[in-house]
Amino acid sequence: MQQDIIFDVELIHRYDKAGPRYTSYPTAVQFHEGFNADDYKQHALKTNTEGNPLSLYFHIPFCDTVCYYCGCNKVVTKDRSRAIPYLERLHREIALQAELFSRERPVTQLHLGGGTPTFLSHSEMRQLIAVTKQHFQLLDNDQGEYSIEIDPREADAKTVAVLRELGFNRMSLGVQDFEPKVQEAVNRIQTEAETFNVLEAARGEGFRSISIDLIYGLPHQTVSSFLRTLDKILKVMPERLSVFNYAHLPTLFKPQRRINPEELPPPMEKLAILQAMIQHLTDAGYVYIGMDHFARPDDELAVAQRNGSLYRNFQGYATHADCDLIGLGATSIGKIGNSYSQNVKTLEEYYALIDAGKLPIFRGVALTEDDVLRRAVITQLICNFTLDIKRVEREFKIKFKDYFKEEWDALEVMEADGLLVRINDEIEVLPAGRLLVRNICMVFDAYLRKESTQRYSKVI
Repeated sequence: MQQDIIFDVELIHRYDKAGPRYTSYPTAVQFHEGFNADDYKQHALKTNTEGNPLSLYFHIPFCDTVCYYCGCNKVVTKDRSRAIPYLERLHREIALQAELFSRERPVTQLHLGGGTPTFLSHSEMRQLIAVTKQHFQLLDNDQGEYSIEIDPREADAKTVAVLRELGFNRMSLGVQDFEPKVQEAVNRIQTEAETFNVLEAARGEGFRSISIDLIYGLPHQTVSSFLRTLDKILKVMPERLSVFNYAHLPTLFKPQRRINPEELPPPMEKLAILQAMIQHLTDAGYVYIGMDHFARPDDELAVAQRNGSLYRNFQGYATHADCDLIGLGATSIGKIGNSYSQNVKTLEEYYALIDAGKLPIFRGVALTEDDVLRRAVITQLICNFTLDIKRVEREFKIKFKDYFKEEWDALEVMEADGLLVRINDEIEVLPAGRLLVRNICMVFDAYLRKESTQRYSKVI
């Protein structure tokens, strides 16, 4: 497939409305407290008959300082001892979860997110992985996709060496912006040396993939200032870049109230930053994967997209579509069989449930047959920019144009606008539609049509 992208300002203005990011379908908005730990256990035990590999996600919520733009679930503290009671419960949760899954199922994907995972000391990190190995079959051949989110202010060459020793082979480095004025406005003071020292150490230790996270739309950013940061990043050519759109939602995220909205780039400047960034990265040889993600053409994500096997989950794009995902730690989300589930959000609730010997799940959703079908359609479109209609018909025993008559008619307008083409029993997202792929997926979202309130960020 071609992995080109066309930036059409008129189309973007026309389609720039709020919508889900489709890290799941149904989205987290549909999770409900009627789905409990007992439901989760039933789904978990059932998956053992299928024997798919496992993916583990650990949420480490602690941060030393608060970044004003952040919307993550976190605990801001300089008291490192606060990690001790959390890890004690996390170790117990690992054991509780492991009771539900066959030890024969290998863990082919593992991810530590946060918060700041490297808030943990080296000994705490070693112990966490050791406990995990006691209960799950971690791979020792470096063939798994074992990744960790890194704040370069909280890591050094020794940290990187410890992580590599423990089996990590991928990392994402938080940068956001190198401009001092921007960093000051969002309370994230981070030098270029701190960032690149960690990156060089990771390459020296044999990390297979390094991703760098940037954000556009932050205070004081302009096209020229953002390209200065981007040029510094391109000198080291990371395998992947994630360039996220800053959504200013101070009513939802309290730290954002400390950002002066008058210092944010106006909409046209923000759009110009996006356009310049896309052009800059594609000129440098990067492929647009979708949803803010770029990769070098030889990276696993780009290869998976070309061969139609790319997948999307709560950590973003991935190459392990066949995994059951176990969420561990406060607020983490899992996908087990045809279900999604989420742990309680506060440390107090998490500790109380673990101390009572209970899984800390407080909500989720069991997918209907219609959910599974629509998830397959949305996943193929958002990951691979194409949909094989005949394949869907064979797999789900439907007549696509009959089942999706309303959706098929709605696509006509998008086809006329040049976002997609329907030909030879395929839907292909065209280069002008790839930035707006969320809009195309929204056509197939049965829940979105029933919602009366806006719960999502803008697509651009």
